[in-house]
Amino acid sequence: QLQLVESGGGLVQPGGSLRLSCIASGSTLNYAIGWFRQAPGKEREGISCISRSGGVTKYAGSVKGRFTISRDNAKNTVYLQMNSLKPEDTAIYYCVARSAYLSCPSFLSHWDYWGQGTQVTVSS
Repeated sequence: QLQLVESGGGLVQPGGSLRLSCIASGSTLNYAIGWFRQAPGKEREGISCISRSGGVTKYAGSVKGRFTISRDNAKNTVYLQMNSLKPEDTAIYYCVARSAYLSCPSFLSHWDYWGQGTQVTVSS
């Protein structure tokens, strides 16, 4: 079992930045890690993924160019740097993991582990 704990959410003004962290209870070396989000009344959306080695990253069109995913396997931690935030980025953000996957799985595929989520609110 791998437990994922997100942190770094909060309230930020439009145009501002936040950095989310996802800390795993064990080694992340064998896991592709992703971020999903869900806004009120909307379907859950996969927004970013990073491969086990960090060599492959993927972004949804809605965040590409504004968000950056990175990982520090020595710290069992994955980060999501979010810049130029917009009100439509308001959502609960979830960290997810998929075991034994070399690249980035499809956002529509099964993910093995989910965190509890952290709230991000973008509002003036």
